[in-house]
Amino acid sequence: MITVHHLNNSRSQRVLWLLEELGQPYEIVRYERDPATMLAPAALRAVHPLGKSPVVVTDEGLVLAESGAILETLTELYGHGRLAPPAGTPGAVRYRYWLHYAEGSAMPPLLLKLVFDRMEKSPVPFFVKPIVKSIAAKAKASFIGPQLKTHLDFMEGELGKSLWFAGEEFSAADIQMSFAVEAARARAGLDDSRPKLMAFLERIHARPAYRRALERGGPFALG
Repeated sequence: MITVHHLNNSRSQRVLWLLEELGQPYEIVRYERDPATMLAPAALRAVHPLGKSPVVVTDEGLVLAESGAILETLTELYGHGRLAPPAGTPGAVRYRYWLHYAEGSAMPPLLLKLVFDRMEKSPVPFFVKPIVKSIAAKAKASFIGPQLKTHLDFMEGELGKSLWFAGEEFSAADIQMSFAVEAARARAGLDDSRPKLMAFLERIHARPAYRRALERGGPFALG
């Protein structure tokens, strides 16, 4: 049986969701973030050298890391034509693009926003705090904020071309993109001013497989 090494409030929630959509049996090994640092526990390094989640072990004993590679591989192995456009079609090109865009382009500015937000709130000596806050504010205003706006505008525009990211049919690319859109709502001010992205969130939250994944994986909240 497939084993998912699952970290709370992490990208591994997407793997559970995919497997629920595929109807593929799996078991979960759970890990909890350190409440102070929010980092994964060292025990994950026994599964994969990077010590991060998700990590999936397939029926054949293949150890998979990186959420995009996991989703693409599991869809190929167990999808039987579901959740991915046919190879060689324009939809397949869009599908592959969004699988890579989610982590390669969308997540870096969202991660920077999280880091600099925490920098502003981190405990430092009182005489250094104004400097730290000033650096964080300038970074967010001059680079991170404009980058986030560019990406959110881009995603909103692309969802104006089709119902889902890769076309009119729901696919694993939407599962991959879900984490970035969820993070944008939690960290980057995504709201009703971008109705197509908000409607995307409503559609995915309504999917029975999404809800089943939450029931098995536990509450999912991004700070």
